[in-house]
Amino acid sequence: MRTNKFLGRDWLSPEIDYTKEEWESMLRLAEELKTRYAINEDTSHILKGKTLYTMFFNSSLRTRSTFAAGIQQLGGFHVDLEPGKTYTPARKGFEVPYKTERICDVAQVLSRTGDALAIRMYGAPSQWIYGFAHETMKEFAHYSDIPIINMECDVYHPCQALADMLTVKEKFGDFKKKKFVISWAYSGSTSKPFAVPQSLALAPSLLGMDVILARPKGFELDPEVTKKCHEYAAQNGSTFEETDDMEAAFEGAHVVYPKSWGALPFFAQMDENGKKIKEENLDGMKDLFERNKHWICDEKKMKLIDKNGIYMHCLPADRDMEVTDAVIDGPQSVVYDEAENRLHAQKAIMTLLMGGRL
Repeated sequence: MRTNKFLGRDWLSPEIDYTKEEWESMLRLAEELKTRYAINEDTSHILKGKTLYTMFFNSSLRTRSTFAAGIQQLGGFHVDLEPGKTYTPARKGFEVPYKTERICDVAQVLSRTGDALAIRMYGAPSQWIYGFAHETMKEFAHYSDIPIINMECDVYHPCQALADMLTVKEKFGDFKKKKFVISWAYSGSTSKPFAVPQSLALAPSLLGMDVILARPKGFELDPEVTKKCHEYAAQNGSTFEETDDMEAAFEGAHVVYPKSWGALPFFAQMDENGKKIKEENLDGMKDLFERNKHWICDEKKMKLIDKNGIYMHCLPADRDMEVTDAVIDGPQSVVYDEAENRLHAQKAIMTLLMGGRL
């Protein structure tokens, strides 16, 4: 496999910036690395001597553990730059509570001493401005000479999407004529980001699956995301549809992915200079949530899907709100396979972007 077309590139919004063929190459490498891991093969030569910096501005279990384990399994080093102790981003002119070094300085310094920088930043209810985190990562990429890896922002979660597509491929062999349902589900929290549902609408559409986005009115995704999904469907001869009927979406589905997210109209907004022009309306969003408590993945709905269909979730799932215990702990659930595949998908990303020696 040629790696030079990947070397040094960013992994920020690969659902948009990478081709279908490039995603397929990533998946093949992830499968190979998973096989090598299974037979206990030493892969420490692949990124020997390479350094991965990480910045987690939001909490993480699966992402943090699998990136740290993955770079070490490939022979590299992991340096966690804990925000608040090492750095908090300051974007010029933006009215947010980030007041230390400028991104232009930090990115150029880290480019001199490391081989990739992975960032997780999607915000918190008190400061969410949709798109701010993704634009922050793009600013890092602008000034950085090393790859910037998006470990989840407020718009995309491409690492999760790659692991999920790896899981689907393992279960079904390919993506053709497979029905993938990404569905909103109720949770007690209104602070869920859009990253997972948007990536999980885009990635299967890019790879040629028939995708249905199921959501109550008011929980539509970013219109630029759904527009791109329609474009991918047209290119692949597949379909992309939206519905406000969860049960109808589940009919005959091969994959169901019920996941909560917020309501975009209630998020804060800023102008191009970073000045907040609209405050976040958490009360309005909460009211919309409470009207849709029946959007839960239960045994009754699972009976509607294909007999070989699977239930997926990025975790952590809000049990008894997003999903019942009987479903997430049941025979059709593959949530722990997904979690395991984060390791191998991210090793593929690091290998190709950081110049791995295959």
